[in-house]
Amino acid sequence: MREFTATAGRLALATTSRAPQDLKSHVLQRISEVRQEPPPGRQASVPGPTKSRHGKAVWWALAACAAGIATLSGTTVWQHQRADDARHRAEAVQEQSDRIAAVLAAPDAKVASASLDGGAHGSVVVSKSSGRAVFIASHMAAPPKGKVYQLWFADGGHMRPAGLMDASRTDQSVLMDGRVGRATGLGVTLEPAGGSQQPTSPPLATMAQPT
Repeated sequence: MREFTATAGRLALATTSRAPQDLKSHVLQRISEVRQEPPPGRQASVPGPTKSRHGKAVWWALAACAAGIATLSGTTVWQHQRADDARHRAEAVQEQSDRIAAVLAAPDAKVASASLDGGAHGSVVVSKSSGRAVFIASHMAAPPKGKVYQLWFADGGHMRPAGLMDASRTDQSVLMDGRVGRATGLGVTLEPAGGSQQPTSPPLATMAQPT
């Protein structure tokens, strides 16, 4: 869906066009040259030919054109920013997916699994050659409001933050932050939104480092 969003944003740019650089100055110059209509019932005090209906129509057309230029420019910039943001998000998602796939497909990948509360299931896949680990969760219950599931590396008696899970997804694969290093296992806890530097709740699950 993120990739489709990026594509739709790029397609929108195909319907836009950039106004000529001198169009704005030309419009403003023409407005200054066309005399305004005098108030009803009064004659213009400045000598010279009065403005015709045609002149009035031209004035309004020029004013509308100027407004249209401003609107088109703003819309074009907005569409470009939306498409650019969508492209960056799609590239980030693709890069993360590639990294996860590399760990899962590594020849030395090892797996350990555990059951979580509520019938959920978690597995960790570790590749020592890359030094990275992926946590795979299925049927995870949505965390309470203001809370998030956080992953940890267990370095002996020390717990090291290893990333947050997406609170809106029940099934997901997460590339754990940092390298596995000397971690002997991993844990999952429920933490305040944004995560914690140290666990603030008992672990929902712990898994030994797969060997």
